[in-house]
Amino acid sequence: MGELTVKAADGGSFSAYVALAKKGKGPGLVVIQEIFGVNQVMRDITDGYAAQGYTAICPDLFWRQEPGIQITDRSKAEWDKAMALMNGMDQDKAIEDLKAAVAALRKHPAFSGRVGTVGFCLGGRLAYLMATRSDVECSVSYYGVNLEPVLGESRSIRHSLLMHIAEKDQYMPPEVQTKVKVALRNNPKVTMYTYKGADHAFARVGGVHYNKAAADMANDRTLEFFKRHLAA
Repeated sequence: MGELTVKAADGGSFSAYVALAKKGKGPGLVVIQEIFGVNQVMRDITDGYAAQGYTAICPDLFWRQEPGIQITDRSKAEWDKAMALMNGMDQDKAIEDLKAAVAALRKHPAFSGRVGTVGFCLGGRLAYLMATRSDVECSVSYYGVNLEPVLGESRSIRHSLLMHIAEKDQYMPPEVQTKVKVALRNNPKVTMYTYKGADHAFARVGGVHYNKAAADMANDRTLEFFKRHLAA
């Protein structure tokens, strides 16, 4: 485990947490953070993918505002801080930072083969946008937020996208879920699963809405998806 320094396209640089594939070399994954920064939850997820054979990195996307920020979801003050960072993020620049992270990963000595992305919450939205705006070989979105304004970009999806949707997601009400599903259901590159009774962040271990059954199902589907699309 360690850190990688990534050069931003518009100047400056930022860090990414790195977990090496258990065999020393493997396909790449860019893990895209929630609104809490590259905290222990995100590092554990990144480590988990490395244990499955991927060289995984989790870039710090809040570096333009507060580099190295790590927040938990345990208090209102922390939630307020996290929401302020998300609202202050230039997501177009965040996508360019993710593209830079992909380029850096492809040059890493522990990388071989193909690169995918996987994101959660805010990162779920950015994973969707990486599917529409980048050349990564596949993307996975866990309960992405605020997707409605960017559904028109779906025509630009070139590689496979897997989306995990929480039926009771407080940040994606039923009418928005319907719009997302209608917009994407005929796209052959997109696969969507809805998890009955699950709320937002159902896969965050230790979180208020953690749902083990839904999380296990989504994670198994994700690993199978990556095996199918990232295998050499």
